[in-house]
Amino acid sequence: MVNGVCWCDSVGSRVSVNCETLTSKCLLMKAEVTSSKSGRREKPKDAFEDTDGLYDPECENTGVFKAKQCNGTTCWCVNTAGVRRTDKHDEDLKCNQLVRTTWIIIEMKHAERNSPLNTESLKKFFRDTITNRYMLDGRYVTGVVYEKPYITIDLKQNSSDKSSGDVDIADVAYYFEKDVKGDSIFHNNMLNMSIDNEVLRFEKTVVYYVDEIAPEFSMKSLTPGLIAVIVVVIVAVVAAIVVLVFTRRRKGKYVKAEVKEMNEMHRGLNA
Repeated sequence: MVNGVCWCDSVGSRVSVNCETLTSKCLLMKAEVTSSKSGRREKPKDAFEDTDGLYDPECENTGVFKAKQCNGTTCWCVNTAGVRRTDKHDEDLKCNQLVRTTWIIIEMKHAERNSPLNTESLKKFFRDTITNRYMLDGRYVTGVVYEKPYITIDLKQNSSDKSSGDVDIADVAYYFEKDVKGDSIFHNNMLNMSIDNEVLRFEKTVVYYVDEIAPEFSMKSLTPGLIAVIVVVIVAVVAAIVVLVFTRRRKGKYVKAEVKEMNEMHRGLNA
């Protein structure tokens, strides 16, 4: 205790953290890796998922992610949520700044049910949970939308709006995702996912990130499935053009043949 405030050392980094507020996502990920070693709505154009999952991050003394992360000789740039926003390169990669994630979209799909949930009860539950359990200022919860069976939560926080005492939306999203998936960071305080006295179960949870600067992925980072779809579309378009051209040529020959026959008939009548 220091001046009445509880402080402790974060596992894996030894950085001192305030026990009475959320710990940064970067320090949490480092602690998880250390422990493991010892033991429907259209998305914004630049929204992207975390396809890498858990890794052993490099953190600043303040707890935020370093802009450049590496695994051996492979390096990449991350945003303030610690999510990779570039292709992977060698150690010469330059990450000039830690790009801020200003918008996080959490999309959940609940299990099949006969009737939809009460929309107002659902909105109140998630807003109260985010502001009370994760101590996020309510002004950063900009939307809770329910379109059976999908629930979408929008968290927006620009660097100019965030004060030094505010928790970061990236940390909130990480805690929340862990809670929803039954792997709570609050080990002795599991989240009771009940709405109108009914336990809510989820089949899928996906988190999308939107940065203040668009990510820098190349075609090489696309999945084989997506590349296959693109190739099929291109082939289909080319095939359609070929058919169109061939049809027009045949039509042209038919018209020419018809004119020729009419001229021959005309000459025969005049003979």
